[in-house]
Amino acid sequence: MHGHRPRTPEADRSRRWFMNKALLTGGVAAVATMTGCSSNSSDTATASSSSGAPNGAPSGGPGGGMPTGAMPSGGPGGGGGSGMGPGQSEVKYADFKGVTTNGKITDGLYSIHSTDVSTDGIVKAAQAFLDGLTAKERKSCTFDVDDNEWLAWSNVDGYQRKGVRMGDITATKRNLGYALLGAALSADGLAQTRNIMKLNAFLGDYSGGNRDTLTEGAYFFTFMGTPSTTKPWGFQYEGHHVAINFFVLGDQVVMTPTFMGSEPTSATYKGEKITLFKPETKAGLTLLRSLTAAQRAKVISSDKKAGDNMKAGAGQDNAKLAYQGLVAKDFTSAQKQNLLDLVRVYVGNMNDGHAEVRMTEVEDHLDATYFYWIGATKDSSAFYYRVHSPVVLIEYDAQSPLAYGTKGGMGGPNGTPTQQRIHTIIRTPNGGDYGVDLLKLHLDNDH
Repeated sequence: MHGHRPRTPEADRSRRWFMNKALLTGGVAAVATMTGCSSNSSDTATASSSSGAPNGAPSGGPGGGMPTGAMPSGGPGGGGGSGMGPGQSEVKYADFKGVTTNGKITDGLYSIHSTDVSTDGIVKAAQAFLDGLTAKERKSCTFDVDDNEWLAWSNVDGYQRKGVRMGDITATKRNLGYALLGAALSADGLAQTRNIMKLNAFLGDYSGGNRDTLTEGAYFFTFMGTPSTTKPWGFQYEGHHVAINFFVLGDQVVMTPTFMGSEPTSATYKGEKITLFKPETKAGLTLLRSLTAAQRAKVISSDKKAGDNMKAGAGQDNAKLAYQGLVAKDFTSAQKQNLLDLVRVYVGNMNDGHAEVRMTEVEDHLDATYFYWIGATKDSSAFYYRVHSPVVLIEYDAQSPLAYGTKGGMGGPNGTPTQQRIHTIIRTPNGGDYGVDLLKLHLDNDH
């Protein structure tokens, strides 16, 4: 038995308090943001979730443009899918379906099998981190393997989180946490995660400081189940603009949903020039530009985009999202390779061996993979794209700034999107996120 059972009504109310405060402190702009009232939305996709969650709140603070007293946020604008998090009636683990096109899960997509890629190093690193914690710290971050805490993540900075906070533990313990991330992620994935954390701290300095959510330390570890090479378990690493969900069963790994974003995406922090999401931006443009004019006409729904077009972000675990754009069945071999290269940018954030396993899964469904685009197509343009198949969903969204470089301190849901605020997510549709489908198969067949 682990340190926690599913959250109590009191804990749920404390999370709702955060959203109510965002409304009260954010005023009219927050209401517009959280209700998804974006007049310039050009995305006609339907996305819904049983969570019914509100979707965002504006940033606030002094110095650089965030007004004093407003609620800081990494939340969304009008797209409705990258927002506050699970919200008032979040999806419970037992009710999880995952992203589907119509509310019905496509069966038979996943199976329990050997990948021949060892998870021993990940298990040892996780156990070393947990062993380094005090009994109180360990109890605060351990949950049952099927706990609702899996689904209780958000990309927003002020969201109330559980677990062990990196800024509250010693440097030795933090290094053990980074060692776990290093074992689970690729070198690129670890570097991107750390750079997002650094730019979070940059934003804190930019907005006047004195805000403990906008620091490198405002990131949390939680563990579901006990690290094991045979039994199911996993961990979550979460904070502003980062949410990594990592499930392990034997030598199988699921690292979705993984949310990565930043505002700004390029800045100098403590003398280090950091630029994020260049590969994601370039790979999307490369694929789009490899298409013929006729193909692009089917892929691009509009040359103008809303402040937020993301559909499957925090709180959208059971989203219904229809396929849009152009299916890859009729792509040329070069175009298909560009599509795979794009997917690999996101899948490549996990450790190299398991990334190859995941890419094989994606490639098996390549002909059923759709590519969709909103916005202009220049190198510097703010645009949205989506890659969507039965086994992978990727969203890239250049959004309206809420804090960095905004005049008067409020970008708002209808502000001009830029590449200085980008949100991305990768999911495993049809019940694959959080390893839910694998866990069900494990329990049905082995217990």
